[in-house]
Amino acid sequence: MLQNKVPKPSDPQRVLQSQSSAREAWRMFEFIAEFVTATEHLQAIHPAVAIFGSARIAPPHPYYAQAEDIARRLSDAGFSVISGGGPGIMEAVNKGAQAGPSPSVGLNIRLPHEQGGNAYQDVSHTFQHFFARKVMFVKQSCAFVMMPGGYGTLDELFEVLTLIQTGKIRPLPLILVRSAFWGGLLEWIEGTLVKEGMISPGNRSLLRVVDDPQQIVDAIFDHYGTRGFAPSPAEREAGFAL
Repeated sequence: MLQNKVPKPSDPQRVLQSQSSAREAWRMFEFIAEFVTATEHLQAIHPAVAIFGSARIAPPHPYYAQAEDIARRLSDAGFSVISGGGPGIMEAVNKGAQAGPSPSVGLNIRLPHEQGGNAYQDVSHTFQHFFARKVMFVKQSCAFVMMPGGYGTLDELFEVLTLIQTGKIRPLPLILVRSAFWGGLLEWIEGTLVKEGMISPGNRSLLRVVDDPQQIVDAIFDHYGTRGFAPSPAEREAGFAL
């Protein structure tokens, strides 16, 4: 029989572990400070729509042009428009929003190997931690538009889906753009997740595919036509976290 055991730390090791734990505890204040500064900086941008998509797309790619068009229409309609602040589709989003009358917002992230923020941001806030940035995306947005993208876009998509599905946030418009791009994922959701009982059949309805830029704007207004952009008293009483 194997007798492997975790070795007990020596007294010097215990001291080092205690010091490390104390440093980790103090890091909590860094996280709190990041939420406080972001909340103060972004409190005036409501109502806002977040648009996600690949950092690898450049003009004249049709995805870039479409993202710019959607953002401009949303800005003209009175929405602040939020992107991740980087290159690619994020740049197109901020460029389109800045051409309109409403704020173009970039929620940037410090990364070791990524390019800096794009030049089309009226309001720019830079985060150190991904989780704080993701919370602020959700907290500040009344709708989400998903352009084609990679792991980061998928991460945001399923983050928002999970929060809506579990009732942590109220139902919000969650729109996928480019049906040909998202078709395989939607088929897998229907043919595997729903079929094998991993999600309820109604969960598929949380996603809507819209390819026409003006119809995206119309879909957001249709969703809020009778409820307003701020959470209702009933929604607040229901305990939605954001």
